Amino acid sequence: MLSASAFAQENYEIQVYPADTLEPRSTMIEFHTNFTAEGTKVSENGVQPTHHALHETIEITQGINSWFETGFYIFTSARSGSGWEWVGDHIRPRVRIPESWHWPVGVSISNEIGYQRRKFSPDTWSWEIRPIVDKKLGPWYLSFNPTVEKAIHGENENVGFEFSPNFKVSYDFTKVVSGGLEYYGALGPITGFDPVAEQEQQFFPSIDLNVSPKWEINFGVGIGATRSTDHLIIKGIIGRRFSWKHHSQ
Repeated sequence: MLSASAFAQENYEIQVYPADTLEPRSTMIEFHTNFTAEGTKVSENGVQPTHHALHETIEITQGINSWFETGFYIFTSARSGSGWEWVGDHIRPRVRIPESWHWPVGVSISNEIGYQRRKFSPDTWSWEIRPIVDKKLGPWYLSFNPTVEKAIHGENENVGFEFSPNFKVSYDFTKVVSGGLEYYGALGPITGFDPVAEQEQQFFPSIDLNVSPKWEINFGVGIGATRSTDHLIIKGIIGRRFSWKHHSQ
């Protein structure tokens, strides 16, 4: 049997996460826009095709304290003949190692749980555990997210945890422009990976624009490396931070 990733539409939040969490009394609102230029053209296992699908995700993250934040996602999809549709929602609490511990790398872990409609995934409820390790080395930035995922309800709920590693390396060309490469994989159950042709492997050359600490701007073009991966995806992330701190007079 093919893994869940071979049939699910996963292209809603295409992002390699940094280890830091949002500052307390701050809110981040992000728009993830992903367009599948070349994807599946027929329904597979009751899941809608991805070809020329536009996925728009709203992510709202609230900083609770110096080491804890919670994010909430609203997933939507638009495609010719289907119109604009609500896909599902996820919630994502995340904790980090405080800076006061002076670890040589940034470390955090998130737990994302949520629902997707059956027409978009054979598994309607899922759980993702995402460890995050990152490091800044001069102009270089490295981040590794060795993610594991579990179907809670659906056709693959008995499969067990699946390994979906993400990785990013980027270089600061100027104070404003950084460029690099992002990798996204869905390799199959951790007890025994799927054959390579049935895995998802995507490579995204990407650009980050560091125009202000208040803004997050990322663009990339993804190329699928296996037959089970959408062949061409264009993605963009635009985020804005808001601070609700009270200043003394």
